[in-house]
Amino acid sequence: DADRLQLVDSAGRLFNGDEVLFLMVNERLARGEKVPGAVGTLMTNMAVEVALQSKGVEFVRAKVGDRYVLEELEKRGWLLGGEGSGHLLALDKHTTGDGLISALQVLQACVRSGKTIAQLLGDVVLFPQTLLNVRLKPGQDWKTNDLLKTETAAIEAELGQTGRVLIRASGTEPLLRLMVEARDAGQALSCAQRLAKAVTG
Repeated sequence: DADRLQLVDSAGRLFNGDEVLFLMVNERLARGEKVPGAVGTLMTNMAVEVALQSKGVEFVRAKVGDRYVLEELEKRGWLLGGEGSGHLLALDKHTTGDGLISALQVLQACVRSGKTIAQLLGDVVLFPQTLLNVRLKPGQDWKTNDLLKTETAAIEAELGQTGRVLIRASGTEPLLRLMVEARDAGQALSCAQRLAKAVTG
């Protein structure tokens, strides 16, 4: 239904919704508009959060799903939000996600600045992200798993401000989704594998 946007530039580089959200916020700042904050989701890449905060823009994470992003925007009176899937919201342009409106905002930024998308996103280098799905045994309660709690705390301490851990159950399958973000891809993978081992025992 054309409510999302993914971009590919002349070099074949793919840009996701997280990057486009940053670009939309940054374009408004460049035009002298005030942007008090933006809303992403639990899955939004940490690099976007860091880049926005460095520009004095508050960043809030909603649950995954564009309706939760919309709820958070309305609650705070903000205009811009989105998901990595390319579902982007600019509430002063439209009340819902619209791929064409999102694309026009990106093109406007390119024309106004005379820069390519890659140049406009020079401040944002996405953190490597590892996502592992671990099958849960029937009746297995991962929330009471002390080994998982201990390992999660150890990894979070290890990563500090340079990464994060997200653990959530699938809503449709007996799976536990383990996501680790870090500045280094190898570290993200090894940390996710440690969590998976803690789940399976």
